[in-house]
Amino acid sequence: MSQTDMEVFQELESEVRSYCRSFPAVFTKAKGYKVWDIEGNEYIDFFSGAGALNYGHNDEEMKQALVDYILNDGITHSLDMATDAKGTFLRKFHEVILQPRALNYKVMFPGPTGTNTVESALKLARKVTGRTDIMSFTNGFHGMTIGSLSVTGNLAKRKGAGIPLTNVVTMPYDDYVSEVDTLDYVERFLCDRGSGMELPAAAIVETVQGEGGINVARTEWLQRLASICKEHEILLIIDDVQAGVGRTGTFFSFEEAKIVPDIVCLSKSIGGYGLPLALTLIRPDLDVWSPGEHNGTFRGNNHAFVTATAALTYWENEEFMSTVKEKATHIENFLKKLVVHYPTIEGEVRGRGFMVGIRSNVAGLSSRVAAAAFKRGLIMETSGAEDEVFKLFPPLTIDEEGLEKGLALLEESVQEVTKEKEMIVN
Repeated sequence: MSQTDMEVFQELESEVRSYCRSFPAVFTKAKGYKVWDIEGNEYIDFFSGAGALNYGHNDEEMKQALVDYILNDGITHSLDMATDAKGTFLRKFHEVILQPRALNYKVMFPGPTGTNTVESALKLARKVTGRTDIMSFTNGFHGMTIGSLSVTGNLAKRKGAGIPLTNVVTMPYDDYVSEVDTLDYVERFLCDRGSGMELPAAAIVETVQGEGGINVARTEWLQRLASICKEHEILLIIDDVQAGVGRTGTFFSFEEAKIVPDIVCLSKSIGGYGLPLALTLIRPDLDVWSPGEHNGTFRGNNHAFVTATAALTYWENEEFMSTVKEKATHIENFLKKLVVHYPTIEGEVRGRGFMVGIRSNVAGLSSRVAAAAFKRGLIMETSGAEDEVFKLFPPLTIDEEGLEKGLALLEESVQEVTKEKEMIVN
């Protein structure tokens, strides 16, 4: 293929394609934090498959485990039948992740993607409580199927449903209104018989809103939300599809808040290698499903069970989490200096861990920074309702050299865009 072969995507693929517009290259190879296109150009990946590649591309241990499994004619497709690959994953997930954190959950395999786990969580909450409404939060993003869209805040994405999205009440996320505790508003609605709000079956929330603008809920806000839910017998669903699996510094993003959700949604990097896999973690007494009541043809992705099991090796001791936190501190300090050194971007550092970015009050600036970065060989994206945040999602396994190169390219991109801005002003 040559560069002109981009035409095949323009001619034959649906107009719904998006990332290939932001990153106009034909990619052929990837390893660790690097990606190469068909022309041999090298890119540093600060995108990580939108959080699906927390361990980078083609991790050697996961790759070898997968190759061995395939060469031994291991089961590929099995619906929800019992397989050795699934059993091995369940045991290791319990021993390495749940047990050390004193978490008691049943594991459900709802289908291969993030929106599948959210749909199953909403359905189960309604079944358990007998109520229909769900409490969601401003700027939340939970998936693109109808149920998940109903609890998503972005108007452009909601519009794509083509039908009214109902049985949801949207409440303000932490710091949505400055200098106001938004949970005062939530409690008033729940307690006031004149509010018009039915008691919801569940509240679904991201501790860090990835697509919504890298908004971070404070520990005390999350703790109070959990307390309110418990008081009113509302199930608390944490959507950890993007923020989980180490992205915020701990395996689950809610660990620092020391809360225990009723239901947890996991996907993206739980598969380790980028293979589709999703889990819905359910408090055992809530596991009231009838056999087959929620199913899906590809919920038995055994190749993903193999790589997911291999990925859990990273979490067998504290060392991996410690290195992630050290690198995350370095990234945060770099971004803070960037905001100070380039005041014309009118920037504010957002996020936690390896899920960070800079919000710019200058319209269109974040998109220009991301475009300038791609020209230099750095892949990164934007987030927020107006694409107002340029967002850094490096692999958790990136080494010091790769991290420094990527951050240097980011600064060069900011320099370019601020010079353009100054020229326009002058």
